Amino acid sequence: MPPAANAIREIAGVTPADLDATILASTEPLLLRGLVAHWPVVAAGRQSPQAALDYLRRWCGDATVNAMLGPPDIKGRFFYNAALDGFNFQSLRVRLDAVLDELAKHLATPAPPAIYVGSTTIDGALPGFRHENDVDLGPRDPLASIWIGNRTRIAAHYDVPDNLACIAAGRRRFTLFPPGQQHNLYIGPIDLTPAGQPISLVDFAQPDLARFPRFADALAQAQSAELGPGDALFIPSMWWHHVEALDDVNVLVNYWWRQSPDWMDTPNNALMHALMTVRDLPPAQRAAWAELFRHYVFEANGETAAHIPPGARGLLAPMNDNVSRMVRAQLLKRLNR
Repeated sequence: MPPAANAIREIAGVTPADLDATILASTEPLLLRGLVAHWPVVAAGRQSPQAALDYLRRWCGDATVNAMLGPPDIKGRFFYNAALDGFNFQSLRVRLDAVLDELAKHLATPAPPAIYVGSTTIDGALPGFRHENDVDLGPRDPLASIWIGNRTRIAAHYDVPDNLACIAAGRRRFTLFPPGQQHNLYIGPIDLTPAGQPISLVDFAQPDLARFPRFADALAQAQSAELGPGDALFIPSMWWHHVEALDDVNVLVNYWWRQSPDWMDTPNNALMHALMTVRDLPPAQRAAWAELFRHYVFEANGETAAHIPPGARGLLAPMNDNVSRMVRAQLLKRLNR
């Protein structure tokens, strides 16, 4: 990674009991050194890569997972093929213990294949693991996932939920960019992606500034940190992040949650619908719709519908579970016309 990135703000001495709203609702990334240093899996990882694998094996049983396997020549970078109509790796459904065996098999291999199990629900794949290794986030009810692999590089992408990423074994380098940097990150297709989210097409190990000149502007906004076992990183919603695993065995546990009600759908669906219905309108019409979106969505406030009696505001009233169900039903009816 080029050395232009700024350091992520670090808060020292934070324990899980200190994770209040000042941290978990931050709009800036925060580095929390040693947050989960007490976890047994961290102790195993510090002992050796094999010890980390042996610890995971205690919990995996006969669980099957989605794994990604790439040849040695991709050097851990899970990405597209040259035509951007496919990928440079295989996606497999395999037993988790077979993945652990494959990682152990290649611990001494100078140029191993790229092996990666991403975003796997812990309670399904490793039942009981969280009894010894967990962070209590209270009423947030997060989705707890585990990520296992060797020296891998995951292209810059965003996630809609807030994210607490905890390093259980190995080291990882995170490079983050604030929302709004998609123009400078050269994002690829949004409907064909390696792992579900649109990614940057820039190779961070060898950025081609002739092809991607605005990436230099993105780097000026970047924040970066290297995390070791026991460290954690809070990544706010919609921050772009590139993740590089630096050791032969790397294990990460993360927690995702949204600062919104369960009934609120993902804005990604609204983006896709807008692409279908708004993007290719004549410029004057598109500008008119931009003003409507500004008025009803992006700058909506108490004055937006103040002139309408409360009982007659319909969809302009505060959204709730019941209203969202009605909206969803109307949308499905219109989309299936």
